[in-house]
Amino acid sequence: MDIKEKIKNLPEEPGVYILKDKEGKAIYIGKATSLRKRVASHFHRLYSPKEEILQKKTADIEYIPTANEAEALLWEAALIKEKQPLYNINYRDDKSYPFLKITINENFPRIFIGRRKEERGILYFGPYSNIRLLKEALKIIRKIFPFRSCRILPKKPCLYYSLKLCPGPCIEAIEEKDYKEIIRNICLLLEGEKEELEKELIEKMGKEVEEQNFERAALIRDQLKGLSQLKSLRWGVETIFEELRDTLNLKRIPYRIEAFDLSHLSGKEAVGAMVSFYKGMPDKNNYRRFKIKLSLVRDDFSMLREVIYRRFKRLIEERKEFPDLVLLDGGKGHLETAFSELKKLGITMDLIALEKGEEKIYILNKKEPLRLPLNSHVLQFLQRVRDEAHRFAITYHKKLRKKSVRESELDNIKGIGEKRRRALLNFFGSVEMIKQANLEELLKIRGMNRRVAQDLINYFKLR
Repeated sequence: MDIKEKIKNLPEEPGVYILKDKEGKAIYIGKATSLRKRVASHFHRLYSPKEEILQKKTADIEYIPTANEAEALLWEAALIKEKQPLYNINYRDDKSYPFLKITINENFPRIFIGRRKEERGILYFGPYSNIRLLKEALKIIRKIFPFRSCRILPKKPCLYYSLKLCPGPCIEAIEEKDYKEIIRNICLLLEGEKEELEKELIEKMGKEVEEQNFERAALIRDQLKGLSQLKSLRWGVETIFEELRDTLNLKRIPYRIEAFDLSHLSGKEAVGAMVSFYKGMPDKNNYRRFKIKLSLVRDDFSMLREVIYRRFKRLIEERKEFPDLVLLDGGKGHLETAFSELKKLGITMDLIALEKGEEKIYILNKKEPLRLPLNSHVLQFLQRVRDEAHRFAITYHKKLRKKSVRESELDNIKGIGEKRRRALLNFFGSVEMIKQANLEELLKIRGMNRRVAQDLINYFKLR
């Protein structure tokens, strides 16, 4: 898949993007309110020598969706620090950008925003490109892990303590070791180790429950809940597909997903369509279209049986690998129909159906459908795959309908039967080209005579 195709398939949501060279090395990392628009801007025009270099060297694009641009800012800085991309030159001028500073030389470290001054006892995170977004991101973190921000500990608790945004070291409401545990958790989050942090918190919550420290366990539970609302820095290919596997209880990680949809109008011009996604990106070379021809009854289930049978019979005959997951646009009936057809072919594989509207996910051997939160990136990814299958099916259906309408015009002309109609279309390619043909050109068609050719010309002259 070329770069332009990859850009078209980027989501229009906030996130971080990573431009990579042929060796897979990050050459530029940026954040965006709309990933598709921002990445596309690098490839539309040559604003600078750097843009020209990026266009020439970019061979792949990876992206990480986030809940908002403020969150993207944190991940952008963490990734730049980790991967050291060559063309993020602005971040090398540390004095021009704000940092998050943590006073690790204090018993109860405070967190605040400032410029880099190489002070002793200060831990720096950043630099960050936008101070407004940095403040918003810090507010998000503070709701999960309250911390101290005052320069000098006051004698009385402040408003932040009342709002549960500070654990109150000034009134000894928290012990030093517990407060430093909060600071450690924040550091892990800023370094992009969200999954490691969640793992540690789950283990701690389990221990607190065993020791019947239910209040502490509830506090950790709330922290985990807050973290779950942040999209993962380590989203990438591996993490999202591992989460897909675990959420849907699949046999293996679904790197290759094939999604099916059907389209027809009262049974006419019935078609099926299949799209293929590999590692999160559309693989359009493996898209397939099916003109329904075997089904006697033009309902969704009979059409689905035909499409599934034809697709997987072909894979068996060509000895090609099956997808890791099949996604159907539909409900429980569609799932059972596809399962039955695969069973006839001796195929057992992971199969789910995603129903439009309530967005329920039907899984084999589960009585009740799975309902994921609308902001779940697992659900959002499945919706994207399903909607692409729907788009592809509708496009094919419209194309056939348009072709059918045009071809039917020839049926109204006296002397044009099935053989002459087929010969005309094979020679000229379309009805529009036939309309422009003169008498000499029409007489070149096998089986055509002067009278019928003249009638054809006269017919279109009157239209």
